[in-house]
Amino acid sequence: MMGDVRDKNYESDVERWKEEGVIFLKEIGVRVDDFLLDFGCGEGHFTIPAARLVGNKGRVYAVDNDEEALEKLRQIIEKENLKNISILKGILNIKERSVDVALAYDIIHLVFSRQSLYKSIKRVLKPGGLLSVYPKHCKFDDPGWGLKNVDLKNITDEIEREGFYFERKFFKKILHDTHINDGCILNFKKN
Repeated sequence: MMGDVRDKNYESDVERWKEEGVIFLKEIGVRVDDFLLDFGCGEGHFTIPAARLVGNKGRVYAVDNDEEALEKLRQIIEKENLKNISILKGILNIKERSVDVALAYDIIHLVFSRQSLYKSIKRVLKPGGLLSVYPKHCKFDDPGWGLKNVDLKNITDEIEREGFYFERKFFKKILHDTHINDGCILNFKKN
């Protein structure tokens, strides 16, 4: 199926990702009817494919502090007539144990207290819920910001200390900013 998507002509990797992202999210464990948290959603590069995948009975909570990025996301949501996305400034208003999947993609390097983030995500995830992390900017992948001296084992250990267990590592094509590149995805389940 991925071959069919790649054979099409797209104006940009972002446009390509709107379709490839749905396939990617299925492969990492997102399902139809899921309630999903996209933490650090930005302009919605994962929010939009997730909304398409989870469908009308599912819901995507798009969380970010960047008002300019959220405004761009609002415009995309309106243009694409997506009704299953809630834009939020934080996760405090998300009901405890109501989310099936939480994405923290290309964001943990910017978070002041990753432990607080993991605890907040754990609060909203259902028992057995999935936390999927793309730790861009860690030691092996364009090191920088808060992860420049942190490797995948360090990240796995810190997430497990907060009540998750490591499930699986994926090496996949993923959208970073506006370009598709190779990335490592870490999946955890809530204990």
